[in-house]
Amino acid sequence: MTKHWSELEVRKGGTLSARKLADDPPAGLTRLLDERLVDLPNPVQGITTDGVVRQGLFPLAATGVSTKPITEAANRFLQALSAEQRGRALFAIDADEWRIWNNIHVYCWRHGVMLEDLPDATRKLGLNVLAASLSARGFEQARDIMRLNGLLAEVTGSAEEFGEWPYFLSFFGEPSETEPWGWQIDGHHLNINCVILGDQLVMTPTFMGSEPCDAHEGPLAGTRVFDTEERVGLDLIRSLDETQQGIAVTRSSIHPDDLPQELQHPFDGRMEGGTGHDNAVVPYEGIVGSKLSDAQRGLLRSVVGAYVGWTNDGHAEVKMSEVEAHLDETWFSWMGSTTDDGPFYYRVHSPVVMIEFDHHPGVVFNNPVPSRNHIHTLVRTPNGGDYGADLLRQHHERFDHSHGTHKPRH
Repeated sequence: MTKHWSELEVRKGGTLSARKLADDPPAGLTRLLDERLVDLPNPVQGITTDGVVRQGLFPLAATGVSTKPITEAANRFLQALSAEQRGRALFAIDADEWRIWNNIHVYCWRHGVMLEDLPDATRKLGLNVLAASLSARGFEQARDIMRLNGLLAEVTGSAEEFGEWPYFLSFFGEPSETEPWGWQIDGHHLNINCVILGDQLVMTPTFMGSEPCDAHEGPLAGTRVFDTEERVGLDLIRSLDETQQGIAVTRSSIHPDDLPQELQHPFDGRMEGGTGHDNAVVPYEGIVGSKLSDAQRGLLRSVVGAYVGWTNDGHAEVKMSEVEAHLDETWFSWMGSTTDDGPFYYRVHSPVVMIEFDHHPGVVFNNPVPSRNHIHTLVRTPNGGDYGADLLRQHHERFDHSHGTHKPRH
């Protein structure tokens, strides 16, 4: 049986910081980070199944869901910053910094303004940007991830490596009701990229994770993250009959002894869509939605809805309609245990969404085998949807922005 994190030894704290760049980072870490920048010179075409982008999936179209609360929250926050802070927080809409995010706890490529450096009132204004963009559940989970990262500072005694507030907020383009813009939060286990164009919203890539995933005592007692995401995956895999499971389950174990090294990446574990993988080729795997019963398709919707539901309710409904249109070609694959406490990985993958859930070995806690004490989750929009890339392409094809104008080209 998997031990709870409170029963595990804590690894000895390192010398790296969550807040400033190390003078002499370990060569192994530098190599891993450099590998993630290899694709940066190439434009975002998006995750595909075969290297060919499927066109026409994300039309410019009114949603009827106002983005004004997000724009207003962003402007209030930016107005509260000093000129120097705004200079650090603001980037061009097409800046490379969109794609330079990482879920690891040490400072690597961070940019923007760090919430920890701000007065409480200004920090709250920054959090209001998240609250306006996310659903109540999504915002609570994001905050709980940050709070649990603060707990790590206490558990490890390493306040330099961890904390509730070493998270960096950046803005791309000027908040506007007509022009494209967006925001990003980047830090340990919390990386959200949100792009807004009119009343359309794209919130991918989004990475949420945590180690630990709960707290039994102290000020955070009762805090738990990813219960929903864990449960809906198990509900679906357990609903499959033996033949269906034989198709969906690609590996019966994610124990390190049972996996090749390429499925044990120190950042990604089994994930295919991690940072730097904006143009990854990820073939469909597992069982396809058209081969599921009506009840099982309902469970598949619930899996997707658990993640889409991180976004504010109106835009989540818009996204779920998009997902529903492609439910027959939505694939579900699984690695690992289907028991009540065993570790696992699953992926949901369609032309318009890719979701990954993964149990990881300990980083802070000394357990070398994946467990439910450490979870990574990721949501991507394949075929050019990430960072609103396809929407931005269409917008610039339709409108001329030269000389500061916004004129239709035709």
